[in-house]
Amino acid sequence: MPVPWFLLSLALGRNPVVLSLERVVGPQDTARCSPGLSCHLWDGDVLCLPGSLVSAPGPVLVPTRLQTELVLRCHEETDCDLCVRVAVHLAVQGYWEDPEDEEKFRRAADPELEEPRNASLQAHIVLSFQAYPTAHCVLLEVQVPAALVQPGQSVGSVVFDCFEAALGAEVQIWSYTQPRYQKELNLTQQLPALPWLNVSADGEDVRLVLDVSEEQRFGLSLYWNQVQGPIKPWWHSNLTGPQTITLNHTDLVPCLCIQVWPLEPDSVRTSICPFREDPRAHRNLWRAARLQLLPPLEWRLDAPCSLPAEATLCWQPLDGGPCLSLVPPLPRENVTVNVSTWEKLQLQECLWADSLGPRKDDMLLVETRGPQDNSSLCALEPSGCTPLLSRASTRAARLGEQLLQDVQSGQCLQLWDNDLGALWACPMDKYIHQRWALVWLACLLLAAVLFLLLLLKMSRVKAAARSRAALLLYSADDASFERLVGALASALCQLPLRVAVDLWSRRDLSAQGALAWFHAQRRQTLQEGGVVVLLFSPGAVALCREWLQDATSAPRAHDPHDAFAASLSCVLPDFLQGRAPGRYVGAYFDKLLPADAVPALFRSVPVFSLPSQLPDFLGTLQGSAAPRPRRLAERAEQVSRALQPALESCFRPPGAPGTGRGMGPEAGDRT
Repeated sequence: MPVPWFLLSLALGRNPVVLSLERVVGPQDTARCSPGLSCHLWDGDVLCLPGSLVSAPGPVLVPTRLQTELVLRCHEETDCDLCVRVAVHLAVQGYWEDPEDEEKFRRAADPELEEPRNASLQAHIVLSFQAYPTAHCVLLEVQVPAALVQPGQSVGSVVFDCFEAALGAEVQIWSYTQPRYQKELNLTQQLPALPWLNVSADGEDVRLVLDVSEEQRFGLSLYWNQVQGPIKPWWHSNLTGPQTITLNHTDLVPCLCIQVWPLEPDSVRTSICPFREDPRAHRNLWRAARLQLLPPLEWRLDAPCSLPAEATLCWQPLDGGPCLSLVPPLPRENVTVNVSTWEKLQLQECLWADSLGPRKDDMLLVETRGPQDNSSLCALEPSGCTPLLSRASTRAARLGEQLLQDVQSGQCLQLWDNDLGALWACPMDKYIHQRWALVWLACLLLAAVLFLLLLLKMSRVKAAARSRAALLLYSADDASFERLVGALASALCQLPLRVAVDLWSRRDLSAQGALAWFHAQRRQTLQEGGVVVLLFSPGAVALCREWLQDATSAPRAHDPHDAFAASLSCVLPDFLQGRAPGRYVGAYFDKLLPADAVPALFRSVPVFSLPSQLPDFLGTLQGSAAPRPRRLAERAEQVSRALQPALESCFRPPGAPGTGRGMGPEAGDRT
């Protein structure tokens, strides 16, 4: 779809606008009539000779009014010329001299006749067009049916497309009949002497496209049109066509106008203001407006455009928000400062910065003066203007007498004064010291509580940091032995020790695999200075012997979730290469396994019998963090009591109560 064309027109008066011109396609002239008429355009030019006036033999068609319209005649999509369309309004003039002639004319047009004749009134209309140095005349033949012929009445119009003309030309148009029954009509029009201007959107921006020939030079000026005072130039340049100028959307304001003129002597300048109704322009106007307070009690609004506004005093609470009206209100002052009715917005400026220094929690008092020197004071609060000597439950009412004394003693600052009232700002610092003291006390108490909580947390962190890590490896012979291992691990956690055992990591064991889980736990335990505990049982001893037998025979397959079987591939090399001392500790339950059943290879590290050697076992596990012997014996007794139910369960006969498979609460998955 082609971009619409726009023309800057001088014929629109003092406030020109941008017109979208109709496009006429093709080089041929045409004529068309209003409904009921028939018309025909004669080919070729005719002589532009009006001739002398003659008397009308009866009713005749004559032109009564000329009307023009600017259009574009386009030979191609982008090859267009300015053209003048002319509309000739016609009317019937004159009467029949002989009534018999009128009767014959009417009967000829009577549709009830057996053979009616096409009676009509015919006229030849000449249009003469002159635009220096050329002249052009056309002949239009118009016929009006007899039924429409009423002397003195308008019958319609005929439209001619069109007379081509140049930009800036002065054109003269005449219209008359052949033969000429009245004085010819005359119309003179000055065409715009400006280039074509296309105003289009480019995303958020605006493009001004001036499509003129490469040789034509013209001036372009952007300015702010003011209602009062001279215009404010913004941008000016002399250019050679064609040109495309991009305006940022933030530069648009309602009074931004464009002025264009040919760079020729005595050329006419034409201006348009196409952004008066643009919503973006109105928003930008308010963003650019600035309200300033001037000493002593004056203000000024600076804005690019001139619009009417009203300035009034208001007040703003300390916590911010919009300004509130003064109650009772002080007199308003009218100023001329460019405010648009398109969007109701407000600008505000507070006196604090210039008059009072930094903002304070001051109380604003309104003094209202009446006849006979009577005056009253009220304090401005979000709920309204509270009288100082009232029983309201607001802060101003509670301090009313003190504020009144402050005004009378000169401790308040006067902000405004006239015959009807005044504004006072009274400091509230001395009235809020007690309140702030309570606030500070509450803050100190809160800080003390937070500090104590922080100390408690740090002590727990340090205690956790001092506890030694222990990785417990065992063979899951049966459910009762697993419960025994779970009881031992739970008791060791109370020493404190950080115990890792596969009973509590079933989920990670299934996700990572037994070997990967053991590698990760062993590496972390040893890096943190911990110890790996090998808990021997009949099943564990059997697995060790399988690994220690002939190296050529591969061990049988075991449960993929058995961490002990998976760990032997890493544990045995540590013992065979002498890296086990200081890293490993052995243990067995003396009622489940004889002392000589532990393979000799593992006796290179301490091996303890439980629960008989619990104190030594616990001391070895805790290392340098082990308590004194008395405290260590107490802990060993606690661990022994915790193990006793699980040990008794292991020695119950098969089928006895409590020997069912499953792990106790301590053996659950703790991940």
